[in-house]
Order: sequence, then structure tokens, then C-alpha cells
Amino acid sequence: MSDRDRTPVIVGIGLSDGPVAPHLDTLQHHVLATRRALADAGLNKADIDGFGATGGSKTASSPDDAAPLAEYLGIDYRWLDGTMVGGSSFEYLVQHASAAIQVGHCDTVLITYGSDLLSRAGRMLGSKGQFGVGARVDGPAQFEAPYGNVLIGAYAMAARRHMHEYGTTSEQLAEVAVAARAHAALNPRALHRDPLTIDDVVGSRMVADPLHKLDCCVISDGGGALVMTTAERARDLPQRPVHVLGASTAQTHWHVSQMPDFTATGAVASGREAFRQAGVTPADIDTVQLYDSFTFTSLVLLEDLGFCPKGEGGRFVEEGVLRPGGKVPLNTDGGGLSCTHPGMRGIFLLIEAVRQLRGQAGEAQVPDAELALACGSGGWLSCIGTVILGRDAR
Repeated sequence: MSDRDRTPVIVGIGLSDGPVAPHLDTLQHHVLATRRALADAGLNKADIDGFGATGGSKTASSPDDAAPLAEYLGIDYRWLDGTMVGGSSFEYLVQHASAAIQVGHCDTVLITYGSDLLSRAGRMLGSKGQFGVGARVDGPAQFEAPYGNVLIGAYAMAARRHMHEYGTTSEQLAEVAVAARAHAALNPRALHRDPLTIDDVVGSRMVADPLHKLDCCVISDGGGALVMTTAERARDLPQRPVHVLGASTAQTHWHVSQMPDFTATGAVASGREAFRQAGVTPADIDTVQLYDSFTFTSLVLLEDLGFCPKGEGGRFVEEGVLRPGGKVPLNTDGGGLSCTHPGMRGIFLLIEAVRQLRGQAGEAQVPDAELALACGSGGWLSCIGTVILGRDAR
């Protein structure tokens, strides 16, 4: 392959079946998403020489970490990455793959994810606490485990602190869920599409104060895959390439007890660097895909990425800017709050951003979308990955 233009681009995307797919296990989600992404890209498996994946399964019978998965899929790679930082792993993988393509470690990269979380865990999910009843806890986590906190408890602490510092209200958080549902209504693949109101959200069962049931993401099955290559190789492929204009990552902590500020995340640093690389500002972005494990997650990411001043997120979203037709259309597939969340959602942010920039988002299409931002959050608001994609090179 010529080295004339090694600008990294995304040329293939694919989703497996979902959000409810009891006929697929975790590996089958990977396989189906891979087949569809390769077909979308007009490529064959033999064209892939770089592979990135991260395991979301906890069962020994579903070895979906990068190396065993490469063997299962029959990928003959020159470059391999299995970075695991939770839900933002796929934004990290795009950053790493972009660098690998640019320097020539590989030419064409496949990134995959798959999970049968809903069909496998169902209503048993979360019933054993964060660390499991009676489980042996090693390493630094042993100092948090005795306090009995769970994932939503950590996010609730952060949301409550934001309320204390800035006066954010439950109704303002609920607006994030209402906007997501309005987008989901336009997506036939979304898990929930029926109308939702602010009163519905704040009137739903309290799970961890101040987060209600409808402040929380859905639990689903699902999988996705991306194919990346050089801009030069993309000239011979069927889909219009989507350019990776900026990609950056940042970590402020891992365990929530070490979070330096409950109201700020690594999106401050990763967003600043991604915008610098892309040469654009938040005002230039046409559509935003943010991690929404909880309504608060998206609100704090909006602030930290610079879409509104710190502490103004609540007042910013209550104006309806996140809804279809708003100035910051957020999570146009319905997000984790209404569409799909099989455990780690980062790859779905990227796939939806690509659909928007290709003009393939159907009724949810943002008119004339030229720039999209995808920002994933992994761990306990711990590891943030920001990717800015463009319809054209800059």
C-alpha cells in the first residue's frame, strides 16, 4: 500500500441483532457485527491486519478478550490492542488504531464488541452488589468493598454533589432522559420508544438518591464493529469515509474513593486535546454522542467538554437543546437511556456518529451534519475518551 495518505478513516460499521437477542451469545454478537461491518466496508477478513477488542463477558465459556477472539475470528494481525477501561474502551481503541495506521503498524483495523448481558444476566444483574456477596476482593478495591457501595451509588454521590454545588435539580437531570426518548422514538431498533415526560422520570422509583429508575440506562444485548483504514485505501471502497479528526483520552482516578472532584471528569483534558487536534470548537459540532449510563453522566460530560460553562449543565439542558431539532442533538439513536446498553456502550456512540455523518440515520438524521463528537466514560466516571469525527478531512 502506498504511504501517500495514511490519514485514519472509518469505512465500515455494523451492528449485531438487538437490543433483545436471546438467539445470540457474546461471541456470536462479535461475529455478526464483524460480518456486517466488513460487508459495509466492501472488505474481506483477509484484508484486516489490525485488531482491537475488549472483553465484556465474565463467563469462561465466552473468551472475548482480544487475543482469544482474534483466534476465534481467524484474524491474522500485525497489530493487536485489548485495552480495557470500561465503557470508553472503544474511544481509546480508535485513538490507538489511528496512531497505528498513521505510522504503518497496520493498514486496516477491525474493532469489535459483543455482549449478551440481558439474555445472560436478566433480572439477576446487580443483585449481588458490586463485588459479590462473600467474594474475595483483592488489590485496592478491598478498601472500598466493606462500605458496600455499588456503581449507581457512586454516580448518585457525584450527582448529589453537583446539586449541592450548582443547584442542579432532578427535573433538569430528567430532561436528559426525555430528550433521549424523543430520539429513540425515531429509531426502530431502540428498546423503548414510547413518549416520556419529566414527571414520568422524577416519579419513577428511586434507586439511589437522587437517581430514579428512569435516570438509569437500559440493560440490553448487542454488539458492534468498526473498520478503519487509510484515506488512500478508502478511495476504492464503497462507503464515504468518515475522518478521525481528533482523539484523546484522560483518567482522573479509577476507584471512586480516589475521584478528586465529584463534579469534574477527564473529559476536560481529553476534550480539550481532541478539539485542538481537530481544530474546531464545541460550537462547530453538529451532533453529540455521549455516554449516558445515567442522566448525570451526560450532563457532566456536556460541561466538561465545553458545550456549556461548569455548573450550568442543568439550566443548559432544560431549554430542550438536546431534543430532535435542538442546537445540540444528543444521542440520536436514543442512547443508553432508551436504545441499547449491553454493558459497555462506547462503540455504539461511534457507530451512530458515523451514521449521522454519512447521512444514513433515517428519521433521526441531523440535517447537513459535518462534525460529530463521541465521548465515552469508563469505570466510575474514571477514564474518558473523546473522538471528533468529520465528514471531510481538515
